[in-house]
Amino acid sequence: MAAPEGRPVFGDVIGVLTSWDEELLSVVNRAGETVEIHRKALVAGKPVPPAPVRRSTAAPADPGPAALQRLAARGWPAVESEPLGEWVLRASGGFTRRANSVQTLGDPGLPLAAALDRVQDWYARRGLPGYIEVTTPGSTEGLARALAERGATEDETLFRTAPLAALARTPAAVDVRLARRADAAWMSRYRRVGGDPGLERMARQVIHGGHSVWFATLTLPGQQGPAAIGRCVVDGEWAGFGAIEVLPELRRRGLATEVMAALARRAAEEGATGGYLQVEAGNERAVALYDKLGFRTSHRYQYARLAPEQRQGPGAADPAPR
Repeated sequence: MAAPEGRPVFGDVIGVLTSWDEELLSVVNRAGETVEIHRKALVAGKPVPPAPVRRSTAAPADPGPAALQRLAARGWPAVESEPLGEWVLRASGGFTRRANSVQTLGDPGLPLAAALDRVQDWYARRGLPGYIEVTTPGSTEGLARALAERGATEDETLFRTAPLAALARTPAAVDVRLARRADAAWMSRYRRVGGDPGLERMARQVIHGGHSVWFATLTLPGQQGPAAIGRCVVDGEWAGFGAIEVLPELRRRGLATEVMAALARRAAEEGATGGYLQVEAGNERAVALYDKLGFRTSHRYQYARLAPEQRQGPGAADPAPR
């Protein structure tokens, strides 16, 4: 583009350089958008330090359990989803309960017994157990009682939040590489995949979903492969942390903190001021780490599992008419 008097007009793109080949440069700007620049149009470039994070920056106001559960679902989107009234059925080939459970916020549009039968059938057709995410307050009134009557087993999960500023200001002691995609090395350290190619395909779809996703890889001299990994998804004022893993023999060295701090700095650059994560209530080691990083429990929720024989709606005893 040229100005009327024939002089060139220059523009700036500030962000993270994610790729550079013979033709194009790709830069992710602070809004999370990918900007492509032709090499012939590039005039100059220079490193720009991240904007300082004010320690006084407060976390967003807690919007309540239902809003936070929906936020987390956007940051960990299922491969397949289907509405059931205001409920959302989610399936991802068995990769994590969060992406393979029904979110029960609101009214399913059916009596509870019929809705639970519908849930059970939906997951059975996919060869998956029927998991119900129960959030209190937020889930349909009477749901917990209905599940208890069916003898559904429950596991408790903590939803924890924290101001992002203090974590983002943690001094970096080691180099942590951030990327938009999880490469083979990152995936090799992700224990939830476990070497199953089918599960890995599902996992890749889930973990790359979300508004603005970043993957952290920490390597140490002399160590083959990543020593620690992590994931963060930025959605407005909130940054969700997950997949924080450290090699067992390298734990208790602060590597998880380094990974989370690097992700927090990037999230803060994109405007996030609050962090959230979900952790099983029985994972005492992880809970203790997150305590030290300033995370506090916003609310608790449960995953209730329905057994195949727990149908109670119409047609439960006899085959449905054809």
